Amino acid sequence: MTHLWVRAEQRPNEQRVGLTPDGAKALIDKGIRVTVEESSVRAIPLAGYEAAGCEIAPENSWPDAPLDAIIFGLKELPEDGTPLPHRHIMFGHAFKGQHSGIALLNRFKEGGGTLYDLEYLVDETGRRVAAFGYWAGYAGAAVTLKSWVAQRQGKLCGPVDVYKDKDALLDDLGLDLDNLSVDLPSAIVIGALGRVGTGAADLLETLGVAVTKWDMAETASGGPFPEILAHDIFMNCIFARPGTPVFVPQDAKTAMRQLTAIGDVACDPDSDYNPVPVYDEATSWQAPALRVHDAPVLDVMAIDNLPSMLPAESSEDYAEQLLPTLMKLDDLSDGVWIRAEADFIKHSNAL
Repeated sequence: MTHLWVRAEQRPNEQRVGLTPDGAKALIDKGIRVTVEESSVRAIPLAGYEAAGCEIAPENSWPDAPLDAIIFGLKELPEDGTPLPHRHIMFGHAFKGQHSGIALLNRFKEGGGTLYDLEYLVDETGRRVAAFGYWAGYAGAAVTLKSWVAQRQGKLCGPVDVYKDKDALLDDLGLDLDNLSVDLPSAIVIGALGRVGTGAADLLETLGVAVTKWDMAETASGGPFPEILAHDIFMNCIFARPGTPVFVPQDAKTAMRQLTAIGDVACDPDSDYNPVPVYDEATSWQAPALRVHDAPVLDVMAIDNLPSMLPAESSEDYAEQLLPTLMKLDDLSDGVWIRAEADFIKHSNAL
């Protein structure tokens, strides 16, 4: 019997989950065994999983799960160097030239396990079957706007936290903007036709910010893109890959510009293809903005688990998208799973 083991997330500020109780019941009804770990932070209460018929395991007990169990989580595992003998479904961040990904792939290689990277679960056209993109863009634009507001107050953006829902987030941002005596900023979103860009533009426009929306047609020239520097806020909503243009080069720091706040939702600072190479480290919930230049000021927001700010909404949305693919776990020869395994093998063999 196929066995899916939903682990507790161990990363700080991570309350999301990729399977809802309704989804778990659908899997169980199909004959798939589902174990859900206890969690002190998960946005969806454990009682729903119990009612759905899931087996319950202690928090963070997945290393001792049966070897045939498929371990399902979202964010990174603890970086303790231990071999990984299980099959894992998660965001590995290991296939796009990220230097930190080499250690993860070596752990799988040593343990004999397999990574089904959630970013590489794609249909026959190459489109991801599920993505947190919309809520990443939505939250990313919110924190970048907060960074811009803090600049107007002569400060660097302070810590951010989880919101009960998007209305609470909008209310908080509305108060921030109401306390300013300056005009609202202008913003440019690149990747505006995708999920991430749509979320970013929706947040900004809801709050009255004028948004210029660019996608592949507007960036096909490869740059340079002086139009970006003529806006107050730039949202990068395009994931780094070979051939991605550089949107904000190093010399933009000292250039004449209106731009003061960058939101890099893709957040690949250690990728060789980083389109925003004015920074080289991710930011955090405690320190959301990194000041990369003082005069004129330029701050970068690059938090890599943004949807966690709205964990209930983002979990429900993502889980609904992913469930049809999880329903095929009892046949890993299905195209989505075969393609994901092929990506893992290709990158592991390249080590």
